Amino acid sequence: MRALSASELLEILERGRAATPARQAIVILERAFPRASVLDLARLSIGQRDSCLLCLRELTFGSQLKGLADCPICHERLELAFDTQNLYDPTLPLLHTETIEPVKTEASFHMDAYEVAYRFLTSADLVALPEQADATTTRQFLLDTCLISVHKDGVLVNRSDLPSNLPSVLMEKMEQADPLANLTLVANCPACGHRWQILFDIVSYFWSEIHAWAIRLLHEVHTLASAYGWREADILTMSAWRRQQYIEMIGI
Repeated sequence: MRALSASELLEILERGRAATPARQAIVILERAFPRASVLDLARLSIGQRDSCLLCLRELTFGSQLKGLADCPICHERLELAFDTQNLYDPTLPLLHTETIEPVKTEASFHMDAYEVAYRFLTSADLVALPEQADATTTRQFLLDTCLISVHKDGVLVNRSDLPSNLPSVLMEKMEQADPLANLTLVANCPACGHRWQILFDIVSYFWSEIHAWAIRLLHEVHTLASAYGWREADILTMSAWRRQQYIEMIGI
């Protein structure tokens, strides 16, 4: 895996600007894994996908993540900073290749007399999620999608006869098995001392950065092309420092 180039960032924004977040994640990863198929990328678990995005974001924009949050107790506005290196495992094989090798996506657990087999949630599942589904519908859809089988004393249990607490237990087990699928960051308010967890969505965060960076880059291309008559392709091969020096010479 390597940093995304200027032309790749523009291509990503153009291809994914009207897509859902699940599809945007795949569009980004297509550049990071040029030898992998879209199907392979869509079948990564959410935790595996987000590990790749965290690493790619670090290579492209640096390891520092910054944001704002309001303390839920005293409502103090906080500036937050985190390091991507503390959020994923840099030894993951996926981060050191341009293709997708077979990865673990299934697991099982015992609950009383039941043996439950399931698979991890994937981007393909999120893409297939019905539009405008409420929380109950979403939960049931994901349960139906990720649950492989349930056996009791070796006998297959019908879906209609599943124990009532299975959905909550299954969701808990899925989070434990694929922890980055629900990545939380700990915030600490210096004003009142309150500590709480914030759910962090690397797809939305990374996409917002790509959007802002690409729009700024397009303005630079327009300025330099208008002033010097250079082609877009030639401008994009320049480093950010060189583009900035030329823009300053123009006096803008």
